[in-house]
Amino acid sequence: MAAACALTAVLTLVPLSHGGPPAGAQAGAAAAAAQPAKADDCESPESSLRPSSEDGPAIEEIKQRGMLIVGVDQNSYRWGYRRADGKLEGFDIDLARAIAQDILGDPEKVIFRAVPTNQRIAALNNGTVDLVVRTMTINCARIKQVAFSTAYFQTGQQVLAPRQSTITGFDTSLAGKKVCSAEGSTAYEALAKDPHGAEFKDKDDEGPGDKDRLTVSNQLDCLVRLQLGEVDAVVTDAALAAGQAAQDPSVELKGARPFTTEYYGVAAKLGRDDLVRRVNKVLDEYRAGPWMQAYAKWLKKDLPGISGPPVPKYRDN
Repeated sequence: MAAACALTAVLTLVPLSHGGPPAGAQAGAAAAAAQPAKADDCESPESSLRPSSEDGPAIEEIKQRGMLIVGVDQNSYRWGYRRADGKLEGFDIDLARAIAQDILGDPEKVIFRAVPTNQRIAALNNGTVDLVVRTMTINCARIKQVAFSTAYFQTGQQVLAPRQSTITGFDTSLAGKKVCSAEGSTAYEALAKDPHGAEFKDKDDEGPGDKDRLTVSNQLDCLVRLQLGEVDAVVTDAALAAGQAAQDPSVELKGARPFTTEYYGVAAKLGRDDLVRRVNKVLDEYRAGPWMQAYAKWLKKDLPGISGPPVPKYRDN
């Protein structure tokens, strides 16, 4: 399996085939949004622009092109991955198709581009993609670089390690262990803040001698390193780790629960407000029914007990 994972992990930043509409917070998306926040209020980075169906320059550009271009993952089981027959599917893929359906009237009018974790922001800012729908956490640093929709999923960071490992979670049991995370991920940021004595950064990281063993471009590469015995543990989103544990029963989530609270959002380039508002309009409708259908189809088996999507939060400007 490790060889297969390694093969798919290198297929990045290439066009994928054209791709139907479809663990989280408490149910209640139908309830009123939370208190409005100001644009510069980073106490609530998941607050986004209010939904709208009006066309603006970004929407017009997509309509003239006739295709929506979305950055996704093709290596994350249950979220965005290729089946044995080559078909791309998952929770994020269904959401991307729903957005294409709303803007272009056809869920098939979408071009998927595989984007590594550490290239998601660059892909938006250089125009490679219109949107990124790729288990991307909304946080204070990122809202200065890209524009996010309202949150569509709640998760948190957790440790993934072999079942027989003495590692018990994100704690001192990591001391002296080699821990893998994806470059540009919130998992890496958590390790940089407090590694608990773990080795988590490659020597000559991002330099000419960087071997990309502990910090990798795609999160799935960490699972491959774990399977090969090159690292002792992985830190990643619990939502992603659950899918990987489902793929490989020799590993499991460590710790009773995630040690952070994070929200996934759909990302767009800063300034493309009309596109963000349209995505938020799609998400409002998606929460009313399709979200739970997609959750039941893709995630419930590995992430049970979720009663609904996060309640959207909006800001005034």
